[in-house]
Formats: sequence, structure tokens, C-alpha cells
Amino acid sequence: MLRGQGPAVAVVALGGAIGAVARYAAGLGWETGSTAFPWTTLLINVVGCAVIGVFLVAITEGRPAHPLLRPFFGTGVLGGFTTFSTYAVDVRRLLEAGRLGPGLAYLGLTLAAAMGAVWTAAVLTRRLIHRPAGSVRGGAR
Repeated sequence: MLRGQGPAVAVVALGGAIGAVARYAAGLGWETGSTAFPWTTLLINVVGCAVIGVFLVAITEGRPAHPLLRPFFGTGVLGGFTTFSTYAVDVRRLLEAGRLGPGLAYLGLTLAAAMGAVWTAAVLTRRLIHRPAGSVRGGAR
């Protein structure tokens, strides 16, 4: 059954492990208390969304990529790195602790920042990829 999908499943698993370890390391480097605003998770999700904006434009509009690169990096690494399940748990934790303002702010801020990051990164990457040959940054030569 998985014969044809085996390589993709394997690279997603490998990438997911790499992404999860990177997320865990980020959490160790910037720990957040149980009732504190979850800045680490917010930053991880925004950075991950920005990277996926760059990555997807680069592999779909830039150079041809190996067929296993997208499942490895896009699904595996970035899927393991970003943590929207923790985002949901953090919102619930803040609300249950009676921190309605921070909980709702985190709910909206994460959504807006993540969507803004992926959109901005994709637009900027698209501009770089589709820049006319010979053009120089900053205008005329």
C-alpha cells in the first residue's frame, strides 16, 4: 500500500523530527511561564509561516525542485516546527486562568501575524524571483 508513497512518508517523518527538535530548542532558549503571554510560540509560528511563504514561492515559481523537497521541508520540517496545536492550548490556558485580554489578543495576534508573515514573505520572494535580468537594486546604474 505505501510502496509508492514510502519515500514521501519517510522524508516527512525525518523532516518532522528535525522541525520538532528545532521548536523544542527554541522553547528551551526562551521559556515562557505557565500564565505568561506565549511569546515563544507566537514567534515560532510567525517565523515558520514566513519561511513557508519564501519556500513555496521558490519551489513553485523558481528553480525546479526535487519531488521530495516539498514533503520533506514544507510538510515535515515546517510542520514539525510550527505549532498551531500549542497555540490553541495556549489560548485555552490563558482564558481558563482568567486572562481574557491576553488570551484574545494572542488569538488574534497569532492569526494576523502568521497570515501577514506568509503573505509578505511570498510577495517579497516573488519580486526577487521575477526581477528582470540585469536589474540592479535601487534603480538605474
